[in-house]
Amino acid sequence: MPALPARFAKPLADLFAACLVLLAVGWALSFQRTLGLDLYPQQFFAGVLFFALPLAFFTLPARRGATREDVPLHDLVLAALGMAAIGYITVNYPDLVLMIFARPPELWITSVIIIGVLLETLRRATGWALVLIIAAFLLYALFGDLIPGRLQGRPQNWQLLAGYLAVDSNGVLGLPMSVASTVVIAFILFGVLLGITGGSQFFTDAAMIGMGRFRGGSMKISVLASGLFGSISGSAVANVVGTGVVTIPMIKRDGYPAHKAGAIEAVASTGGQLMPPVMGASAFLMAEFLAIPYSQIVMAALLPAILYYVALFIQADLEAAKLGIQRVPESEIPARRTVLVGLHFASAFAVLIYLLFWLRYQPERAALWSALALCATALIFGYRGARPTIRALFGSFARTGHGVVEILLISAASGMVIGVLNITGLSFNLTYALVQVGGGSAVMLLALSAIVCIILGMGLPTLGVYVLLAALVAPALIEVGIEPIAAHLYVLYFGMMSMITPPIAMAAFAAAAIAKAPAMATGWAAMRFGWAAYVIPVLFVFSPSLILVGETGEIIFAVITAGLGVWLVSAGLAGYFSDRLSPLKRLLFVATGLMALVPAGAFKGAILTDAAGVVLGLALIASEMFRRRAVPLAPEEAQ
Repeated sequence: MPALPARFAKPLADLFAACLVLLAVGWALSFQRTLGLDLYPQQFFAGVLFFALPLAFFTLPARRGATREDVPLHDLVLAALGMAAIGYITVNYPDLVLMIFARPPELWITSVIIIGVLLETLRRATGWALVLIIAAFLLYALFGDLIPGRLQGRPQNWQLLAGYLAVDSNGVLGLPMSVASTVVIAFILFGVLLGITGGSQFFTDAAMIGMGRFRGGSMKISVLASGLFGSISGSAVANVVGTGVVTIPMIKRDGYPAHKAGAIEAVASTGGQLMPPVMGASAFLMAEFLAIPYSQIVMAALLPAILYYVALFIQADLEAAKLGIQRVPESEIPARRTVLVGLHFASAFAVLIYLLFWLRYQPERAALWSALALCATALIFGYRGARPTIRALFGSFARTGHGVVEILLISAASGMVIGVLNITGLSFNLTYALVQVGGGSAVMLLALSAIVCIILGMGLPTLGVYVLLAALVAPALIEVGIEPIAAHLYVLYFGMMSMITPPIAMAAFAAAAIAKAPAMATGWAAMRFGWAAYVIPVLFVFSPSLILVGETGEIIFAVITAGLGVWLVSAGLAGYFSDRLSPLKRLLFVATGLMALVPAGAFKGAILTDAAGVVLGLALIASEMFRRRAVPLAPEEAQ
């Protein structure tokens, strides 16, 4: 079969990748206004897809997992077809957007091509799961009248539907694409530059110095490194694969069982999607959905994410104590003086925080100026005697383009779901149905929503998970009186927990493959390590003090008692405190910890539950410490 040789295909793919990033950078810095161009935002989004679609066909084989060098003729044809269709939309958008309901042939023909090509690239990038979900929504839009009951919809004309999804601002060129083609590209560029300049190595070395000298240091290094990079990566599975190849063998070598080594990496990587400031790009999209400042999302998500990682750190430490695992060998810990040279990398994050929270810059602009600061300090100071080359820095545009193509495809395709919800009224119908099934009870609806979130989240990347759940489930929670930001964080948490919840726990299974451990055993261990993410969302829904909403005194009290509760529950699940715990003691630790975790404002009388948990928990801790001191040290411990 005729094909484009790799020596031509690879440079062309790099060109497409670099162009889509440069286009996004130019838009973020308002170059179009400097050039006197008066463009719709949707024309810019379409321009990004103009480069993303052919890039997908040039880099993603038709069969997932296959490898190839040359680009076959059929992929070249599909790439050209996609570029022609989206290019036509880009140039003629101002006229076409006014003709959606008139259904001219030039609109619906190009729209059908765009939808078909987009779904094919999505299949190549993510597999069949998201494609089948979108196909189900499209079928509903076309044949909704055949569905009985409250979810029955009015069938849409297929030509009108195609034009609406491809051109309207509620479809492919809608909100998810807006966030992905601006904010996400800027932050991924920042992350790529962090790797090129040596910043990633600096933070890994810093984690090694900070945690390597403590027991179970390898596990704690994994938690720290995976949490840091997971926030930027946008995919728990990608983060497991990226960092797990280094951390999992290190954890196993220290003596941890293989399934626990994989589990801790999976949980740490998944938690990165819940950790501000980036949250796998969900934070920016959440701010758009709720029409509130991005900084408010960050502040609300911060404490639950910290509690998640505190629980993980405590369990890593207690597992190490239970298994008798010691610190990382001194020879593997880098010298402080060599690592301190890289402190200049922290200045880029200082610039980012300053621009975002003090000067209130748009996130994409703040990320680009931070990237510039990162490049400047790296060129001046370097790290470990090495400085990035100018060629490598310019190469970051192509690397970023390759890195964001999957997110762009997911975002564009997710817009189709939002479009169907809007044009059919399914959003209202589904909200009404969920509230009816829940019987108007917040508790019942939360339980039902958690199950729906975990099922819908199976196998989907972070952004796809959040878009689906924010459109389908969050409105039902808000309808019964739950704080909107709490509802959106709730669905994000349970959507992400699908990554570590058997039977389809993609992050845990990816980690199990690297650890060479049984997949299901790794999944169940990951659920235990990640227990906090199943409990904390329920608590902040009933008491927003855990998302920093309320009086200062109430928030401080909630933070202190929640920290104690996390410690107690983690000890009970690990089966170790100052020594191994009996089954009864484990049960008591978990019970008192959960009581302490419940915020004082969660329900009437919760203050008594909270106080009882704190008092009984402290009594348990004191008794364990006293018992440990009363037991004579073994000869080997005394030495």
